[in-house]
Amino acid sequence: MVLKYIVDASIIGIATGRLWTPLDYFVPLIAIRGATVAALPAWLTTLLILWTLPFIWIGVSMTVRRAVDAGRSPWWCLLFFVPIINYALMLWLSALPSAARVDWDTSEVTTTAVRRVESAAVGVAASVALGTLALLVNVFVLETYGLALFLATPFLLGIVSAYSYNKGHPRSFGETTLVVFLSLIVVGGTMLLFALEGILCIILAFPVGMFIAFFVGAVGRAIAVRSHTGPPSLAYGLFLVPGAALIDVSAPPKAVFEAVTAIEIDAPPERVWESVIAFRDIEAKPGLPFRMGISYPVRARIYGTGVGAVRHCEFSTGTFVEPITVWDAPHRLAFDVADQPPVLQEWSPYRHVYAPHIQGFFRSTRGEFRLTALANKRTRLEGSTWYTIDIHPLPYWRPIAEALLHRIHYRVLDQVKLQAQQPLS
Repeated sequence: MVLKYIVDASIIGIATGRLWTPLDYFVPLIAIRGATVAALPAWLTTLLILWTLPFIWIGVSMTVRRAVDAGRSPWWCLLFFVPIINYALMLWLSALPSAARVDWDTSEVTTTAVRRVESAAVGVAASVALGTLALLVNVFVLETYGLALFLATPFLLGIVSAYSYNKGHPRSFGETTLVVFLSLIVVGGTMLLFALEGILCIILAFPVGMFIAFFVGAVGRAIAVRSHTGPPSLAYGLFLVPGAALIDVSAPPKAVFEAVTAIEIDAPPERVWESVIAFRDIEAKPGLPFRMGISYPVRARIYGTGVGAVRHCEFSTGTFVEPITVWDAPHRLAFDVADQPPVLQEWSPYRHVYAPHIQGFFRSTRGEFRLTALANKRTRLEGSTWYTIDIHPLPYWRPIAEALLHRIHYRVLDQVKLQAQQPLS
Protein backbone atom coordinates (compact mmCIF):
# COMPACT_ATOMS: atom_id res chain seq x y z
CA MET A 1 0.00 0.00 0.00
CA VAL A 2 2.82 2.37 0.89
CA LEU A 3 4.71 1.54 -2.31
CA LYS A 4 1.64 2.12 -4.48
CA TYR A 5 0.79 5.42 -2.81
CA ILE A 6 4.35 6.74 -3.18
CA VAL A 7 4.44 5.91 -6.90
CA ASP A 8 0.90 7.25 -7.55
CA ALA A 9 1.51 10.49 -5.65
CA SER A 10 4.88 11.03 -7.32
CA ILE A 11 3.56 10.54 -10.86
CA ILE A 12 0.50 12.73 -10.31
CA GLY A 13 2.53 15.38 -8.46
CA ILE A 14 5.11 15.62 -11.25
CA ALA A 15 2.46 15.66 -14.01
CA THR A 16 0.00 18.11 -12.42
CA GLY A 17 1.67 19.79 -9.45
CA ARG A 18 -1.23 18.62 -7.27
CA LEU A 19 -1.09 16.54 -4.09
CA TRP A 20 -2.65 13.07 -4.28
CA THR A 21 -3.76 12.11 -0.77
CA PRO A 22 -4.74 8.73 0.71
CA LEU A 23 -8.33 10.02 0.93
CA ASP A 24 -8.49 9.94 -2.87
CA TYR A 25 -8.59 6.14 -2.67
CA PHE A 26 -11.63 6.07 -0.40
CA VAL A 27 -14.20 6.42 -3.19
CA PRO A 28 -12.36 5.91 -6.49
CA LEU A 29 -15.09 7.20 -8.81
CA ILE A 30 -15.26 10.51 -6.96
CA ALA A 31 -11.47 10.87 -7.15
CA ILE A 32 -11.24 10.17 -10.88
CA ARG A 33 -13.93 12.74 -11.67
CA GLY A 34 -12.04 15.51 -9.90
CA ALA A 35 -9.75 18.24 -11.15
CA THR A 36 -6.57 16.25 -10.45
CA VAL A 37 -7.29 13.54 -12.99
CA ALA A 38 -8.73 16.09 -15.43
CA ALA A 39 -5.25 17.64 -15.58
CA LEU A 40 -3.58 14.33 -16.43
CA PRO A 41 -2.81 13.41 -20.05
CA ALA A 42 -4.97 10.56 -21.33
CA TRP A 43 -1.97 8.25 -21.73
CA LEU A 44 -0.95 8.79 -18.10
CA THR A 45 -4.35 7.70 -16.75
CA THR A 46 -3.97 4.49 -18.76
CA LEU A 47 -0.46 3.97 -17.36
CA LEU A 48 -1.77 4.40 -13.80
CA ILE A 49 -4.50 1.79 -14.27
CA LEU A 50 -1.98 -0.70 -15.69
CA TRP A 51 0.26 -0.06 -12.67
CA THR A 52 -2.75 -0.71 -10.42
CA LEU A 53 -3.64 -4.14 -11.85
CA PRO A 54 -1.01 -6.18 -9.93
CA PHE A 55 -2.22 -4.63 -6.67
CA ILE A 56 -5.83 -5.53 -7.49
CA TRP A 57 -4.73 -9.14 -7.96
CA ILE A 58 -2.90 -9.07 -4.62
CA GLY A 59 -5.98 -7.65 -2.91
CA VAL A 60 -8.42 -10.19 -4.37
CA SER A 61 -6.20 -13.22 -3.81
CA MET A 62 -5.35 -12.19 -0.23
CA THR A 63 -9.04 -11.59 0.50
CA VAL A 64 -9.85 -15.11 -0.66
CA ARG A 65 -7.03 -16.69 1.36
CA ARG A 66 -7.73 -14.69 4.53
CA ALA A 67 -11.44 -15.52 4.36
CA VAL A 68 -10.71 -19.22 4.04
CA ASP A 69 -8.06 -19.09 6.79
CA ALA A 70 -10.63 -17.47 9.08
CA GLY A 71 -13.20 -20.16 8.28
CA ARG A 72 -15.35 -17.81 6.20
CA SER A 73 -16.62 -18.21 2.65
CA PRO A 74 -14.15 -17.27 -0.10
CA TRP A 75 -17.11 -15.63 -1.89
CA TRP A 76 -16.60 -12.62 0.39
CA CYS A 77 -13.97 -11.60 -2.19
CA LEU A 78 -16.83 -10.33 -4.37
CA LEU A 79 -17.18 -7.34 -2.07
CA PHE A 80 -13.56 -6.32 -2.67
CA PHE A 81 -14.70 -4.16 -5.60
CA VAL A 82 -17.51 -2.33 -3.77
CA PRO A 83 -16.07 1.06 -2.69
CA ILE A 84 -16.19 1.85 1.05
CA ILE A 85 -17.55 -1.63 1.85
CA ASN A 86 -14.25 -3.16 0.70
CA TYR A 87 -12.34 -1.36 3.47
CA ALA A 88 -14.79 -2.61 6.09
CA LEU A 89 -14.41 -6.11 4.62
CA MET A 90 -10.60 -6.02 4.86
CA LEU A 91 -10.67 -4.72 8.43
CA TRP A 92 -13.17 -7.39 9.47
CA LEU A 93 -11.20 -10.23 7.86
CA SER A 94 -7.96 -8.96 9.36
CA ALA A 95 -9.48 -9.01 12.86
CA LEU A 96 -10.76 -12.59 12.64
CA PRO A 97 -8.63 -15.37 14.18
CA SER A 98 -7.54 -18.35 12.12
CA ALA A 99 -10.05 -21.18 12.11
CA ALA A 100 -9.28 -24.54 13.66
CA ARG A 101 -10.13 -26.25 10.35
CA VAL A 102 -9.41 -24.60 7.05
CA ASP A 103 -11.88 -25.58 4.32
CA TRP A 104 -9.40 -25.24 1.48
CA ASP A 105 -8.06 -28.22 -0.47
CA THR A 106 -4.34 -27.85 -1.22
CA SER A 107 -3.93 -31.29 -2.80
CA GLU A 108 -3.09 -31.77 -6.46
CA VAL A 109 -6.04 -31.15 -8.76
CA THR A 110 -6.95 -33.81 -11.31
CA THR A 111 -9.00 -32.46 -14.19
CA THR A 112 -11.90 -34.39 -15.66
CA ALA A 113 -13.90 -34.36 -18.89
CA VAL A 114 -17.16 -35.53 -17.27
CA ARG A 115 -20.23 -33.39 -18.10
CA ARG A 116 -18.13 -30.74 -19.76
CA VAL A 117 -20.89 -29.42 -22.06
CA GLU A 118 -23.53 -29.39 -19.30
CA SER A 119 -21.27 -27.47 -16.92
CA ALA A 120 -20.34 -24.95 -19.60
CA ALA A 121 -24.01 -24.44 -20.48
CA VAL A 122 -24.87 -23.74 -16.84
CA GLY A 123 -22.06 -21.20 -16.54
CA VAL A 124 -23.01 -19.44 -19.77
CA ALA A 125 -26.72 -19.37 -18.86
CA ALA A 126 -25.97 -17.88 -15.45
CA SER A 127 -23.75 -15.23 -17.07
CA VAL A 128 -26.44 -14.27 -19.57
CA ALA A 129 -29.06 -13.90 -16.82
CA LEU A 130 -26.79 -11.81 -14.59
CA GLY A 131 -25.38 -9.74 -17.44
CA THR A 132 -28.77 -8.85 -18.89
CA LEU A 133 -30.15 -7.97 -15.46
CA ALA A 134 -27.12 -5.79 -14.67
CA LEU A 135 -27.43 -3.96 -17.99
CA LEU A 136 -31.14 -3.27 -17.52
CA VAL A 137 -30.70 -2.01 -13.95
CA ASN A 138 -27.65 0.16 -14.63
CA VAL A 139 -28.60 1.64 -17.99
CA PHE A 140 -32.38 1.87 -17.96
CA VAL A 141 -33.11 2.27 -14.24
CA LEU A 142 -30.08 4.07 -12.80
CA GLU A 143 -28.97 5.54 -16.16
CA THR A 144 -25.25 5.02 -15.54
CA TYR A 145 -22.36 3.64 -17.56
CA GLY A 146 -19.88 3.29 -14.74
CA LEU A 147 -18.02 0.95 -12.44
CA ALA A 148 -21.05 -1.27 -11.94
CA LEU A 149 -21.48 -1.99 -15.66
CA PHE A 150 -17.91 -2.16 -16.95
CA LEU A 151 -16.08 -3.49 -13.86
CA ALA A 152 -18.46 -5.13 -11.39
CA THR A 153 -20.57 -6.92 -14.01
CA PRO A 154 -17.65 -8.59 -15.91
CA PHE A 155 -16.14 -9.46 -12.52
CA LEU A 156 -19.34 -11.25 -11.49
CA LEU A 157 -19.83 -12.94 -14.89
CA GLY A 158 -16.28 -14.27 -14.96
CA ILE A 159 -16.31 -15.67 -11.46
CA VAL A 160 -19.79 -17.23 -11.83
CA SER A 161 -19.09 -18.93 -15.16
CA ALA A 162 -15.69 -20.23 -13.98
CA TYR A 163 -17.18 -21.52 -10.72
CA SER A 164 -20.10 -23.24 -12.46
CA TYR A 165 -17.83 -24.91 -14.99
CA ASN A 166 -15.42 -26.33 -12.39
CA LYS A 167 -17.69 -27.13 -9.41
CA GLY A 168 -17.67 -30.89 -8.82
CA HIS A 169 -15.63 -31.58 -11.94
CA PRO A 170 -12.30 -29.68 -12.01
CA ARG A 171 -11.19 -28.54 -15.47
CA SER A 172 -8.01 -26.95 -16.75
CA PHE A 173 -7.41 -23.23 -16.59
CA GLY A 174 -7.36 -23.09 -20.41
CA GLU A 175 -10.80 -24.68 -20.70
CA THR A 176 -12.12 -22.39 -17.97
CA THR A 177 -10.84 -19.35 -19.83
CA LEU A 178 -12.62 -20.47 -23.01
CA VAL A 179 -15.91 -20.82 -21.12
CA VAL A 180 -15.51 -17.35 -19.61
CA PHE A 181 -14.75 -15.98 -23.08
CA LEU A 182 -17.82 -17.74 -24.50
CA SER A 183 -19.99 -16.33 -21.72
CA LEU A 184 -19.01 -12.77 -22.59
CA ILE A 185 -19.67 -13.37 -26.29
CA VAL A 186 -23.14 -14.77 -25.56
CA VAL A 187 -23.93 -11.86 -23.22
CA GLY A 188 -22.86 -9.41 -25.95
CA GLY A 189 -24.94 -11.29 -28.50
CA THR A 190 -27.97 -11.12 -26.19
CA MET A 191 -27.59 -7.33 -25.93
CA LEU A 192 -27.40 -7.12 -29.73
CA LEU A 193 -30.41 -9.45 -30.17
CA PHE A 194 -32.66 -7.31 -27.99
CA ALA A 195 -31.33 -4.02 -29.47
CA LEU A 196 -29.85 -2.99 -26.11
CA GLU A 197 -26.46 -2.27 -27.70
CA GLY A 198 -24.87 -2.03 -31.14
CA ILE A 199 -21.95 -3.94 -32.56
CA LEU A 200 -19.47 -1.03 -32.38
CA CYS A 201 -19.94 -0.35 -28.67
CA ILE A 202 -19.80 -4.06 -27.85
CA ILE A 203 -16.48 -4.28 -29.70
CA LEU A 204 -15.10 -1.24 -27.87
CA ALA A 205 -16.21 -2.49 -24.44
CA PHE A 206 -15.15 -6.11 -24.97
CA PRO A 207 -11.40 -5.75 -24.20
CA VAL A 208 -11.92 -4.31 -20.70
CA GLY A 209 -14.68 -6.83 -19.93
CA MET A 210 -12.61 -9.72 -21.23
CA PHE A 211 -9.56 -8.74 -19.21
CA ILE A 212 -11.52 -8.51 -15.97
CA ALA A 213 -13.43 -11.75 -16.64
CA PHE A 214 -10.21 -13.60 -17.48
CA PHE A 215 -8.58 -12.21 -14.35
CA VAL A 216 -11.37 -13.31 -11.99
CA GLY A 217 -12.00 -16.57 -13.84
CA ALA A 218 -8.93 -17.91 -12.05
CA VAL A 219 -10.53 -16.91 -8.72
CA GLY A 220 -13.82 -18.62 -9.58
CA ARG A 221 -12.01 -21.78 -10.61
CA ALA A 222 -9.92 -21.81 -7.43
CA ILE A 223 -13.03 -21.47 -5.26
CA ALA A 224 -14.78 -24.29 -7.12
CA VAL A 225 -11.77 -26.62 -7.08
CA ARG A 226 -10.19 -25.85 -3.69
CA SER A 227 -13.13 -24.91 -1.50
CA HIS A 228 -16.08 -26.95 -0.25
CA THR A 229 -18.25 -23.86 0.13
CA GLY A 230 -21.79 -24.44 -1.09
CA PRO A 231 -23.49 -22.55 -3.93
CA PRO A 232 -25.69 -20.45 -1.57
CA SER A 233 -22.58 -18.45 -0.71
CA LEU A 234 -22.73 -17.08 -4.25
CA ALA A 235 -25.51 -14.79 -3.03
CA TYR A 236 -22.80 -12.44 -1.76
CA GLY A 237 -22.31 -11.49 -5.40
CA LEU A 238 -25.73 -9.88 -5.49
CA PHE A 239 -24.28 -6.98 -3.49
CA LEU A 240 -21.54 -6.33 -6.02
CA VAL A 241 -23.37 -4.69 -8.94
CA PRO A 242 -25.92 -2.59 -7.01
CA GLY A 243 -23.22 -1.53 -4.52
CA ALA A 244 -21.02 -0.21 -7.30
CA ALA A 245 -24.04 1.33 -9.05
CA LEU A 246 -24.91 3.41 -5.98
CA ILE A 247 -21.40 4.87 -6.06
CA ASP A 248 -21.88 5.74 -9.74
CA VAL A 249 -25.15 7.54 -9.04
CA SER A 250 -23.85 9.47 -6.02
CA ALA A 251 -20.59 10.62 -7.62
CA PRO A 252 -20.04 14.40 -8.01
CA PRO A 253 -20.16 16.25 -11.36
CA LYS A 254 -17.75 14.95 -13.96
CA ALA A 255 -14.51 16.68 -14.93
CA VAL A 256 -14.08 18.69 -18.15
CA PHE A 257 -11.20 17.64 -20.41
CA GLU A 258 -9.56 19.45 -23.32
CA ALA A 259 -8.33 17.84 -26.54
CA VAL A 260 -5.93 20.00 -28.61
CA THR A 261 -4.79 19.31 -32.17
CA ALA A 262 -2.44 21.52 -34.19
CA ILE A 263 -1.14 21.76 -37.77
CA GLU A 264 1.06 24.22 -39.68
CA ILE A 265 -0.19 25.89 -42.84
CA ASP A 266 1.80 27.57 -45.64
CA ALA A 267 -0.36 30.68 -45.60
CA PRO A 268 -0.55 33.86 -43.49
CA PRO A 269 -3.05 34.08 -40.59
CA GLU A 270 -5.40 36.34 -42.60
CA ARG A 271 -5.84 33.67 -45.30
CA VAL A 272 -6.26 30.93 -42.73
CA TRP A 273 -8.86 32.99 -40.85
CA GLU A 274 -10.89 33.38 -44.05
CA SER A 275 -10.87 29.61 -44.50
CA VAL A 276 -11.96 29.07 -40.90
CA ILE A 277 -14.90 31.43 -41.37
CA ALA A 278 -15.84 30.42 -44.94
CA PHE A 279 -15.56 26.68 -44.36
CA ARG A 280 -16.44 24.60 -47.44
CA ASP A 281 -17.84 21.08 -47.66
CA ILE A 282 -15.29 18.40 -46.79
CA GLU A 283 -14.79 16.17 -49.79
CA ALA A 284 -12.13 13.91 -48.25
CA LYS A 285 -13.22 10.30 -47.80
CA PRO A 286 -14.06 9.45 -44.15
CA GLY A 287 -11.48 7.34 -42.31
CA LEU A 288 -12.11 3.86 -40.95
CA PRO A 289 -13.47 4.92 -37.50
CA PHE A 290 -16.02 7.15 -39.25
CA ARG A 291 -17.05 4.41 -41.67
CA MET A 292 -17.64 2.21 -38.62
CA GLY A 293 -20.28 4.63 -37.35
CA ILE A 294 -18.46 7.37 -35.42
CA SER A 295 -19.98 10.78 -36.17
CA TYR A 296 -17.73 12.95 -38.38
CA PRO A 297 -17.82 16.56 -39.73
CA VAL A 298 -19.17 17.22 -43.21
CA ARG A 299 -19.51 21.02 -43.48
CA ALA A 300 -19.84 24.19 -41.39
CA ARG A 301 -21.60 27.51 -41.83
CA ILE A 302 -21.52 30.72 -39.75
CA TYR A 303 -24.65 32.85 -39.69
CA GLY A 304 -23.75 36.43 -38.83
CA THR A 305 -20.43 37.95 -37.78
CA GLY A 306 -18.79 38.76 -34.48
CA VAL A 307 -19.85 37.68 -31.01
CA GLY A 308 -23.45 36.49 -31.14
CA ALA A 309 -23.16 34.82 -34.54
CA VAL A 310 -24.03 31.13 -34.68
CA ARG A 311 -21.90 28.42 -36.21
CA HIS A 312 -23.67 25.31 -37.52
CA CYS A 313 -21.25 22.40 -37.87
CA GLU A 314 -22.96 19.57 -39.70
CA PHE A 315 -21.84 16.04 -38.80
CA SER A 316 -22.86 12.73 -40.32
CA THR A 317 -25.43 12.22 -37.53
CA GLY A 318 -26.78 15.77 -37.25
CA THR A 319 -25.79 19.37 -36.54
CA PHE A 320 -23.81 21.06 -33.77
CA VAL A 321 -25.26 24.47 -32.87
CA GLU A 322 -22.41 26.70 -31.66
CA PRO A 323 -22.97 30.33 -30.58
CA ILE A 324 -19.81 32.41 -31.11
CA THR A 325 -18.33 33.77 -27.85
CA VAL A 326 -14.99 35.19 -29.12
CA TRP A 327 -14.39 36.74 -32.56
CA ASP A 328 -10.81 38.03 -32.59
CA ALA A 329 -9.76 38.12 -36.24
CA PRO A 330 -7.32 36.75 -37.30
CA HIS A 331 -6.24 35.18 -34.03
CA ARG A 332 -9.03 33.37 -32.19
CA LEU A 333 -12.54 32.06 -32.77
CA ALA A 334 -14.32 30.48 -29.78
CA PHE A 335 -17.81 29.10 -29.36
CA ASP A 336 -20.04 27.22 -26.95
CA VAL A 337 -21.99 24.10 -27.87
CA ALA A 338 -25.71 24.69 -27.41
CA ASP A 339 -26.85 21.47 -29.06
CA GLN A 340 -25.18 18.39 -30.47
CA PRO A 341 -26.23 15.28 -32.43
CA PRO A 342 -25.65 11.63 -31.44
CA VAL A 343 -21.96 10.72 -31.20
CA LEU A 344 -22.31 7.65 -33.41
CA GLN A 345 -24.59 5.63 -35.63
CA GLU A 346 -24.61 2.12 -34.16
CA TRP A 347 -24.20 -1.00 -36.28
CA SER A 348 -27.25 -3.12 -35.62
CA PRO A 349 -29.74 -5.35 -37.48
CA TYR A 350 -32.44 -3.02 -36.12
CA ARG A 351 -33.38 0.50 -37.13
CA HIS A 352 -33.20 1.76 -33.53
CA VAL A 353 -30.82 0.76 -30.72
CA TYR A 354 -31.99 1.55 -27.19
CA ALA A 355 -28.59 2.59 -25.86
CA PRO A 356 -28.71 5.88 -23.88
CA HIS A 357 -24.93 6.40 -24.14
CA ILE A 358 -25.42 7.55 -27.74
CA GLN A 359 -26.99 10.73 -26.34
CA GLY A 360 -25.45 12.76 -23.53
CA PHE A 361 -22.82 10.46 -22.00
CA PHE A 362 -20.15 12.10 -24.15
CA ARG A 363 -20.76 15.82 -24.53
CA SER A 364 -18.79 18.62 -26.15
CA THR A 365 -19.16 21.82 -24.12
CA ARG A 366 -17.18 24.35 -26.18
CA GLY A 367 -14.57 24.68 -28.92
CA GLU A 368 -11.94 27.07 -30.22
CA PHE A 369 -9.64 27.85 -33.16
CA ARG A 370 -6.34 29.62 -32.39
CA LEU A 371 -4.10 31.08 -35.11
CA THR A 372 -0.44 31.93 -34.46
CA ALA A 373 1.75 33.68 -37.03
CA LEU A 374 5.00 31.86 -37.90
CA ALA A 375 8.05 32.83 -39.94
CA ASN A 376 7.86 32.98 -43.75
CA LYS A 377 4.15 33.85 -43.74
CA ARG A 378 3.11 30.57 -42.24
CA THR A 379 0.48 29.87 -39.55
CA ARG A 380 0.06 27.43 -36.70
CA LEU A 381 -3.61 26.48 -36.42
CA GLU A 382 -4.86 24.84 -33.23
CA GLY A 383 -8.27 23.32 -32.69
CA SER A 384 -9.54 22.61 -29.17
CA THR A 385 -12.60 20.78 -27.89
CA TRP A 386 -13.64 20.79 -24.24
CA TYR A 387 -15.72 17.75 -23.37
CA THR A 388 -17.16 15.64 -20.58
CA ILE A 389 -17.39 11.88 -20.56
CA ASP A 390 -19.71 9.97 -18.24
CA ILE A 391 -18.62 6.43 -19.11
CA HIS A 392 -16.20 4.61 -16.82
CA PRO A 393 -13.52 3.49 -16.24
CA LEU A 394 -12.11 6.78 -17.52
CA PRO A 395 -8.55 5.44 -17.95
CA TYR A 396 -9.99 3.11 -20.61
CA TRP A 397 -12.59 5.29 -22.34
CA ARG A 398 -10.86 8.68 -22.26
CA PRO A 399 -7.91 7.72 -24.54
CA ILE A 400 -10.43 6.29 -27.03
CA ALA A 401 -12.49 9.48 -26.90
CA GLU A 402 -9.43 11.71 -27.36
CA ALA A 403 -8.08 9.62 -30.24
CA LEU A 404 -11.41 10.01 -32.04
CA LEU A 405 -11.53 13.74 -31.26
CA HIS A 406 -8.08 14.18 -32.80
CA ARG A 407 -9.29 12.39 -35.94
CA ILE A 408 -12.26 14.77 -36.09
CA HIS A 409 -9.98 17.78 -35.54
CA TYR A 410 -7.60 16.72 -38.30
CA ARG A 411 -10.50 16.29 -40.71
CA VAL A 412 -11.52 19.91 -40.05
CA LEU A 413 -8.01 21.40 -39.87
CA ASP A 414 -6.88 19.64 -43.05
CA GLN A 415 -9.86 21.12 -44.88
CA VAL A 416 -8.90 24.62 -43.65
CA LYS A 417 -5.31 23.95 -44.76
CA LEU A 418 -6.48 22.82 -48.20
CA GLN A 419 -8.56 25.98 -48.67
CA ALA A 420 -5.92 28.38 -47.31
CA GLN A 421 -3.10 26.99 -49.47
CA GLN A 422 -5.05 27.12 -52.73
CA PRO A 423 -3.78 29.76 -55.20
CA LEU A 424 -5.76 33.00 -55.32
CA SER A 425 -8.01 33.10 -58.36
